[in-house]
Formats: sequence, structure tokens, C-alpha cells
Amino acid sequence: MSNGRMGEIQRTTKETQISLSLNLDGEGRGDLQLPVPFLKHMLDLFAKHSGFDLTVLAKGDTEIDDHHTAEDIGICLGQAFKQAIGDKKGIRRYGNRFTPMDEALAQVTVDISGRSFLVFNAQFPTEKVGNFDTELVREFFQAFASNSGVTLHVNLHYGTNTHHMIEGIFKAFAGALSEAARLDGNIKGVLSTKGTL
Repeated sequence: MSNGRMGEIQRTTKETQISLSLNLDGEGRGDLQLPVPFLKHMLDLFAKHSGFDLTVLAKGDTEIDDHHTAEDIGICLGQAFKQAIGDKKGIRRYGNRFTPMDEALAQVTVDISGRSFLVFNAQFPTEKVGNFDTELVREFFQAFASNSGVTLHVNLHYGTNTHHMIEGIFKAFAGALSEAARLDGNIKGVLSTKGTL
């Protein structure tokens, strides 16, 4: 049952129109309508492996390329997460997940600290997966980190298949964020000696 840890964001620019909702206490459901098939696949994985419910209705100037749409969805997801996590009382705060995807191994570590920071150690052997530019993976996570108040470390340890490598990253991101956002009855207030996050 949800305790109201939800975020809803509407973003309209000359480049994109996005409506996004996130429920941190969901069942891993993804309702995704966006014009970037590979990112849709990754966000579906994110919802399933995080246990969050995620709804995205997005339109963008994909006739130019996928950059604006991918970045703006990252912005909206970050803003929705920040809204949903609220005052951060009772959350575990930290999360770490290793995820193997066949020959690839990804690790994502997060701190819901209120401080936005991205470390992104991942290089891909190809510039595209289908029609998707792989450089947009970093852009997506930068947009999320900058708007969520989350410190995010992405480390791709190895791999040879670009699809597997990116999929491993998104699954690891889902698991780490879910772990960090989880409510823990043993944590009173916020997990910080400062008394606030």
C-alpha cells in the first residue's frame, strides 16, 4: 500500500512535452509512451527492477535526434524522485547494486544526500544501439542526478555487447535507488548527524 511517496511532473518546452509520474511504493509497473524505443525498453526495466511504478507520456523532436527527449525525461524523473522522497525520514539513504548481464558487469552506487553529483565510468564499444546514440546514456543520468539531489556513481566494470552493458547499468541503477529509498523502521528521522538531508 502506498504511503503517498509519489511525484508528478509536467514539462513543456519547444523541444519536448513530458508528463511523468513516479510511485516509490509501487509494484514495478511501467506505463510508457515515448518516441525513443531503446530508452522505453530501459525505463521498463527500471520500473520492474526498482519496484517503482513509472508512467511516462512523452513527445519530442526526435526528427532531429533523441537528445532532447532523453535528457528531458531524465530531468523529469529526477524531479519526480525528489518530490516523492520528500523529507527523507526513515530511508536507508545508501544503495549499491552489482548487476551482471551476460558478459557485462555494471555497478551503481547511490546516496540520497540532497547533493547532486554524477560519476560516470562507462565506455561503450559502439556509438549506437539500433538508432539510439549511446552517449545519451550519460546525458540521461546527468539530468537525473542534477534534478534529484542524488549522488550517483555508475561503474561499468566490463562488457563487449553495448546493449547488455547499458541494460546492466539501468538494472543496477534501479536496484541501488530502490535500496536507498527503502523505508527502514530502525532508522529514526534522517540518516545523518546533521539532522537533515
